[in-house]
Amino acid sequence: MKSMMTQATNDTQTTASSFLPQAYLKGHFLPFAQAQISIATHALHYGTAVLAGIRGLPASNNPNRILLFRLEAHCQRLSNSAKYLNYSLTKDSLISTIVEFVRRNQPSTPFYLRPLVYTSGLGIAPRLHEVDKDLLIYGLSMSDFLPQTGIRCRISSWSRQEDRSMPLRGKVTAAYITSALAKTEAVASGFDEAILLNSQGKVSEASAMNLFLVRDGQLITPSLNQDILEGITRNSILTLAHDLGISVIERPVDKSELFIADEVFLCGTAAYITPVNDIETSRLPKERPITTKLRDYLQSIFQGDNAQYHHWITEVLI
Repeated sequence: MKSMMTQATNDTQTTASSFLPQAYLKGHFLPFAQAQISIATHALHYGTAVLAGIRGLPASNNPNRILLFRLEAHCQRLSNSAKYLNYSLTKDSLISTIVEFVRRNQPSTPFYLRPLVYTSGLGIAPRLHEVDKDLLIYGLSMSDFLPQTGIRCRISSWSRQEDRSMPLRGKVTAAYITSALAKTEAVASGFDEAILLNSQGKVSEASAMNLFLVRDGQLITPSLNQDILEGITRNSILTLAHDLGISVIERPVDKSELFIADEVFLCGTAAYITPVNDIETSRLPKERPITTKLRDYLQSIFQGDNAQYHHWITEVLI
């Protein structure tokens, strides 16, 4: 399968030229370089922010037609996540702001959008009441986040947080310290990515991606009660698998199952669908028929080539 992107993206390679020219901050569009906040911003100190990530690209047959994947779902989740900050932000207002953001930036290559709702006040008390909130948006050009030929994973020594201590159904920025620790540990020990277990010792997710495995033709993924993020790409894959007649089960997953799986892949907005070649010292089969089928199908939808799922695509004319 030919990847829709051309070159793996590494965060350390992001430069100023990678960012889209316009940003959104405090209710205004302005040049990215001028979008600045105070060093005393509350969210910077306490992780009191929620985020979204949205993929888009110019249509292959018309570069003035920009395609955004599952914009409504992303905006609804961000609206829900904002409630954890005691902040009301409607899905429709987010959609209209993001569409205008894309129109103003006129992206010519595949890109990634980062809307962030954050406590913008300058107070020092770790609280959510009596502190201002704001929405900011920026974007950057993004190719493949992880190699589409497959990656090597290790089981992290860090555990996924529990929902009783943090609202994991929202993309809360504070939660990503665990992701960062796990990712860095994995790379430092010679792997590409980490797989985290939850507090019960069951498989939860990767550092910032959901996980699927295949055993005996059945697609398996950790269920929502395993302290996972309610991923939108995950949801898309579950829908596609059902429509394609692939047997799916959501349930707790043991670590030992990963080592004997027929296929394992990670998924997310940035990662798309990324196959796993190795888990620690165990090599997985090279043939990945279900992973490949789902990835090809999802790519056709993302590129606007599948009329059955046209409702997942928001078109923006620039």
